[in-house]
Amino acid sequence: MDFTGDLQAYSNELTECLKRTDWSLLSAIGEKLLSSKPLGNRIWLFGNGGSAATASHVTNDLVKGCRVEDRVGFPAMCLNDSSTLLTCLANDFSYADVYSILLATYAAPGDIAIAFSGSGNSPNVVNGLAKAREMGLTTIGFGGRDGGKMKQFCDFILIAPTESMEMLEDLHLIYWHNLVCAMRKAL
Repeated sequence: MDFTGDLQAYSNELTECLKRTDWSLLSAIGEKLLSSKPLGNRIWLFGNGGSAATASHVTNDLVKGCRVEDRVGFPAMCLNDSSTLLTCLANDFSYADVYSILLATYAAPGDIAIAFSGSGNSPNVVNGLAKAREMGLTTIGFGGRDGGKMKQFCDFILIAPTESMEMLEDLHLIYWHNLVCAMRKAL
């Protein structure tokens, strides 16, 4: 079976989604991150499933990918990277509260919380953003569809303009790779 037509259609649709992206909003997110760096504000990232993988990948890009010459990258940590800690908190408390518990434990006012969610309705992501906002963190969301419940807790939210979960996850990584390359120039 030849998938060429389907593969080209996916790529064409992804290209059209990129054309509908709010690049000025992504730029504003980059400016916020850059202004936080000299202040020593930490960046906390989280998500579920494919969005958890994106949060982990982006953490790597912020810490290592944004290193310029001998300067350190951003102080970023991915809250979903420790399966041991996540499963402990989920078991002893609630999966819906894992990110809010971790933020209450580690974060401080002025820090930045970045959440990734295709639906924007995952209780742990929504609760994490709500806790971050309550604590005085800047909240940034990368969502899909209509932004879901998380959008009400985001100071900035970039919604990938597609209904396709696969495409919106692709777009979130494209947005970040683009942003990291732009920020590296500014650093």
